[in-house]
Amino acid sequence: MAVEWLFGPDDVARLRFAFSPMWELVSSLRVLRTPARNPLHLPWLHAVRPRLRDVDMSELFALVPVTGYMPDFLTPPPDTPLPDFTAELDRVRSTDPDQAADEVAWVQSPDPRLAARFQDDPVAGVRRVADRLHEYWKIAFEEFWPVVHGLLEADVLWRSRRLATGGVRELFEDLHPSVTWQGDRLVTAKFHDHTGSVGGEGLVLVPSAFYWRDVAIMYEPYQPMLSYPARGIGMLWSSEAACTPGALSALIGRSRARILTALEDVASTTALARRLELTPGAVSQHLAVLSDGGLVTRQRLGREVMYGRTSMGDALVRGA
Repeated sequence: MAVEWLFGPDDVARLRFAFSPMWELVSSLRVLRTPARNPLHLPWLHAVRPRLRDVDMSELFALVPVTGYMPDFLTPPPDTPLPDFTAELDRVRSTDPDQAADEVAWVQSPDPRLAARFQDDPVAGVRRVADRLHEYWKIAFEEFWPVVHGLLEADVLWRSRRLATGGVRELFEDLHPSVTWQGDRLVTAKFHDHTGSVGGEGLVLVPSAFYWRDVAIMYEPYQPMLSYPARGIGMLWSSEAACTPGALSALIGRSRARILTALEDVASTTALARRLELTPGAVSQHLAVLSDGGLVTRQRLGREVMYGRTSMGDALVRGA
């Protein structure tokens, strides 16, 4: 059983990455109910579960079971590389009610009564679910999104470099054990069979922090999408994500040592500031010093400047 996407020459050129706050939000509904299976997210769970005691999550839980299919309309494939939550929520609100009802019918719901209520009046159902997702975002996710975004950004930058230097085969080589590139097709071992060309707008690759055990796919009538576990998930909730060896701190200062150690992969000033809980201005000043000292490189990517360690910077970190 597998899903196969056939790629023509133009399809490879249309491969793109995107983040999706809505995908993370909906996936986190499963994490909420299975903390034992999601130990990596325990710091987040400890923070948000008390806040949700008085929030009625029953309909969301009915539509998003712990395992199995969840309605695709809740997680539309990102239509831009950097969608914000409000834009994605608007797309959920504008879902065709009949399409939403058809998708809910495929759900093996833990509460069939609530699923049936949605199907009886999908117009009201879509409105209720969108409102509850918005409430859930505000209470349990919005303040944590910058940290999650930083992790996803680092993954995309790393994989974009692999695509640029090694091509499609190298990009998919370690995406996930169930994903393989076979000549002109991408094969994903899943629980059903589907074979078709990518076509249209191409395949969008979405790294995920909360859907971290497996890959997930979407296809027609939606744009083809493959969500995969982001790299570095184990360090997501660590307040000291980068250790600071004593000798390196003594040599260049603790903050600069933390920044240099954190640059295991290329990152922007903003991502480093989020990760290390420093101000962007302070990080920028330290990066300027590290750059002048030949320890980091800088390269503009779109509107942002990305930083990475030089061989000298690597030697300092490894030797510390």
